[in-house]
Amino acid sequence: MRRRIAVALAVGLWVSAPAAWAATYTIDPDHSTASFKIRHLFSKVEGLFRTFEGTVEYEPGHPEQWKTQATIQTASIDTRVEQRDKHLRSTDFFDAEQYPTITFRSTEVTDATPTNAKLHGLLTIHGVEKPVVLDLTLRGVGKDPWGNVRAGFTATTMINRKEFGLTWNQTLETGQLLVGEEVEITLEIEGIAKQ
Repeated sequence: MRRRIAVALAVGLWVSAPAAWAATYTIDPDHSTASFKIRHLFSKVEGLFRTFEGTVEYEPGHPEQWKTQATIQTASIDTRVEQRDKHLRSTDFFDAEQYPTITFRSTEVTDATPTNAKLHGLLTIHGVEKPVVLDLTLRGVGKDPWGNVRAGFTATTMINRKEFGLTWNQTLETGQLLVGEEVEITLEIEGIAKQ
């Protein structure tokens, strides 16, 4: 009889206990980056966005529960050249005044392993929404020295800027285009679990 009660209590505790590290994480902008690379003539120019926010729902081993959404402030673009950044904010490119945000919302996760997955979602830039697939790397979950539970992720993808209405370019004397069309995107994300 005592054994049955002990087993019942153990099962009850197991069923009611929260899964380890299952949480909604708020993106920590101080330890995250949203960066990109694009060809300019013969080399690649790097840039990033300074202002962004979002959340990640994550439980290790349960990709069916993984979700994320994020918003980037378009005007926060920074390529370390102010004149170029002004051009990128203008109507030739992002038109930051009319389209102040870039958004991403996940729709599903596929090909998940303990360390990698494919993150499918909808990316909206310049008012144009397109499906994209990000290569996701899971960096781990743990507590920081102050007791906060943190999770880390890297996501990469490549998009064609013309598909989002960013079509400005110049043709050189050689016939080559000044700016490339393919954009490499890299997201280094660290999130803090909501209490």
